[in-house]
Amino acid sequence: MIGAGKVKHYATVLDKPLSKGKQEVSLSAFAFLFSELVQYNQTQVDNIAELERRLEDAGYAVGARVLELLCHRDKGNRRETRLLGILSFVHSTVWKVLFGKVADSLEKGTEHEDEYMISEKELLVNRFISIPKDMGTFNCGAFVAGIVRGVLDSAGFPAVVTAHFVPMEGQQRPRTTILIKFAEEVLRREARLG
Repeated sequence: MIGAGKVKHYATVLDKPLSKGKQEVSLSAFAFLFSELVQYNQTQVDNIAELERRLEDAGYAVGARVLELLCHRDKGNRRETRLLGILSFVHSTVWKVLFGKVADSLEKGTEHEDEYMISEKELLVNRFISIPKDMGTFNCGAFVAGIVRGVLDSAGFPAVVTAHFVPMEGQQRPRTTILIKFAEEVLRREARLG
């Protein structure tokens, strides 16, 4: 018989293994909740920079928790210790869990040794947002930048992470680039590890 066999009985809920659970959230539910987050924060601030900072702070808390969850589930509580390892982890594993696919690209900055960029043609948080003319350069990608900063800081790789629009030829909407500028201590540690 299919499914016939020993059934494990657990004494308490704490003895049960953590299940992966359903990993998908309804896109419309996410879009609604995210728009409410943006609207609420918009009523609490006076300018665009402050709104982006508040979204980044909200994302930071998510990023710290995502790292804990993924390290516990997928890596046996081990964390990345090398710069390229953590960047690859964010670009692939974290992005796939959050957005259902690997980020479009991960690039090293050409002008500065400490800069890396994760680019996405159509970032989910910008997909359903229409920005009024008076808000000009507002980028909801600040939330994702906060998530990335939360993951990196929690993993021991402090960085300044910002979201930017980059115009693309032949495209109506610009792509979003998450710019990661690592702290000097990270680069010194990486050089020491060789």
